[in-house]
Amino acid sequence: MSAPVVLSVDSMQRTMATTERVLEVENLQTFFYTRAGLAKAVDGVSFSLERGKTLAIVGESGCGKSVTALSLMRLISDPPGRIVGGSIRLDGVDLLGLDEATMRAIRGNQISMVFQEPMTSLNPVMTIGRQIGEALILHQSLSNKAALKRAIEMLQLVGIPEPRQRVKEYPHQLSGGMRQRAMIAMALACNPKVLIADEPTSALDVTIQAQILELLNELKTKLKMAVMLITHDMGVIAETAQRVVVMYAAKVAEEAPVGDLFKEPLHPYTQGLLRSIPRIDLAATEHLRLETIPGTVPTLRGEIAPGCRFAPRCPFVKSVCTEQDPVLKEVKPGHKVSCWLY
Repeated sequence: MSAPVVLSVDSMQRTMATTERVLEVENLQTFFYTRAGLAKAVDGVSFSLERGKTLAIVGESGCGKSVTALSLMRLISDPPGRIVGGSIRLDGVDLLGLDEATMRAIRGNQISMVFQEPMTSLNPVMTIGRQIGEALILHQSLSNKAALKRAIEMLQLVGIPEPRQRVKEYPHQLSGGMRQRAMIAMALACNPKVLIADEPTSALDVTIQAQILELLNELKTKLKMAVMLITHDMGVIAETAQRVVVMYAAKVAEEAPVGDLFKEPLHPYTQGLLRSIPRIDLAATEHLRLETIPGTVPTLRGEIAPGCRFAPRCPFVKSVCTEQDPVLKEVKPGHKVSCWLY
């Protein structure tokens, strides 16, 4: 990688253009160097986020979704992990070329993240108000009093009752849904351009899940930010996203507008995912058994077999599938797929 570039936040903000695409990821590669061998957790991933839109990234556990998110935030621990290639451009500025001090000024300010488990992400010995206020003091240079006032406003924005009381409380005093809302308030405190939400509803019950997803949609519209939603739940995607990236074994298998993906999925893996969703119209018939995708996800550690990584599980496999890796290409307007069938 090229030598770090030192930019002031002011000069970076002047450089940023007002394009529709607020974040562009191109050929991102994040590898982990372990005793058991090299693990290619993210291997050539490309996509973009548009202002005011939600992009969902979906796939099985271990496909590289969360590592992609941590790479965007430059939170990969080195060692053992390292971003070895590609570019991450926030309004035209490559985040991988910035020095760590400049990146700290960007992280939590221009681009924020809501982590998967709020109880382990929040500091148990700091009040909610102080945790929200930290980012405001650091990035917005607010006084302690002004930061506390803003923290109360943010808790009110995300729908937490009695925000003046809640800012004085600790994470263990809040319910799971409130903790997740507090995490969202913390991520949005500095009005970021991009919000990354990594499985934001996985630890919550169904009723609270719906409330959190509705909240994210409302805040996205109100604050005009781009949202990257990481999930394994296709139902969540149908309700919230405008575009979908389907990942399989560290690569992008398919990318499409959400309506096109559900109406006509092209990649055999995407087709298998959609067939595995329970359907109300089949519930009263004899077809009660959900379909499954045979086989297992390939290991990403060590030497990876040539060809398409889904080939061992694919019902349409051809000889070329086991010999050459397919390239992600646009086969319909806005619809890309990485498969030799097209």
